[in-house]
Amino acid sequence: MTFPVVGMIGGGQLARMAHQAAIPLGVRFKLLADTPQDSASLVVNDVVLGDYRDLDTLRRFAAGCEVITFDHEHVPTEHLRALQAEGIAVRPGPDALVFAQDKGLMRAKLDSLGVPCPRHRLVAHPADVAAFAAEGEGFPVVLKTTRGGYDGKGVWVVRDESEAEEPFRAGVPVLAEEKVDFLRELAADVVRSPHGQAVAYPIVESLQKDGICHEVTAPAPDLDPALAAEAQALALRIAGELDITGHLAVELFQTRDGRILVNELAMRPHNSGHWSIDGAVTSQFENHIRAVLDLPLGDPRPRAPWTVMVNVLGGDYPDMYHAFLHCMARDPGLRIHMYGKDVKPGRKVGHVTVFGDDLDDVRERARHAAAYLRGDIVE
Repeated sequence: MTFPVVGMIGGGQLARMAHQAAIPLGVRFKLLADTPQDSASLVVNDVVLGDYRDLDTLRRFAAGCEVITFDHEHVPTEHLRALQAEGIAVRPGPDALVFAQDKGLMRAKLDSLGVPCPRHRLVAHPADVAAFAAEGEGFPVVLKTTRGGYDGKGVWVVRDESEAEEPFRAGVPVLAEEKVDFLRELAADVVRSPHGQAVAYPIVESLQKDGICHEVTAPAPDLDPALAAEAQALALRIAGELDITGHLAVELFQTRDGRILVNELAMRPHNSGHWSIDGAVTSQFENHIRAVLDLPLGDPRPRAPWTVMVNVLGGDYPDMYHAFLHCMARDPGLRIHMYGKDVKPGRKVGHVTVFGDDLDDVRERARHAAAYLRGDIVE
């Protein structure tokens, strides 16, 4: 019996967790990674080392793969179109992925679809930023490089025209957006297959620290059911209109006046969906694998009323293994996921998940474990 091979471009923790999800499906993995020490390189058997920006490398890597998918969104669009023209299945396809690669194109496309977004404009000079601010509520204004940003990188909150100079030094187009007075950040995670089957996970609340996802609560507490349904329907519509295959995360602002605005799109498994590994019937990673292979999608419903996921970032306590043992002994119901990375301050090295019936209890246990692993607390 021959099972398909999924080619995953990128060797980070998303690839590592997707590989974990593929194992019980009998799906084999082939990985294009930067180094043998990449998170996924440590656990995947078939690893090719190479530059994802080189077309010939991509062609050689794709040989023998049923489908190509991604741990990140940085593969040049023109290379993916070339692979498609040669008969290689690329999912999500380049015509969809480009809207996650380029924030300017994303905003223009969402505008054309009537999707609610923050007020925005492409700008070429600090004076343009000042003019944009003057047309709205004034400064502060959010500036984003249209390409290459992630985890808060490539994003600035500027308070006057002089502060607006730095983003233009990157030499790429810059997008100006209003600084939304939001109540909280939400995320709508959906998965869509090539023949159009789609599933939607519960809307989650996402807390950020320094531009990095810190904590996710599923489902978002005290969210009006009508607004939750609206957010799910919006994400499903975007997935269909953009013809996305695989997982789509739609990061949202919930405004103080009861609206939702689209902040970002990610066309791959996403930090907002990590809770689903332990907290949902079918994880985002398994459903992404199912989708790119056009298999029937799994049940996205939660296993418990509440699930809380807290990221573990490296701190000043490098001996994380002993902290790991303590957390396991203190709370046998805790689920700890480590990514095999060297511990460095501010680097995502793992996450913890707790699910149950009592939100306060679940949240406290997840926060305590993550803080202990980081070395913030010692008891």
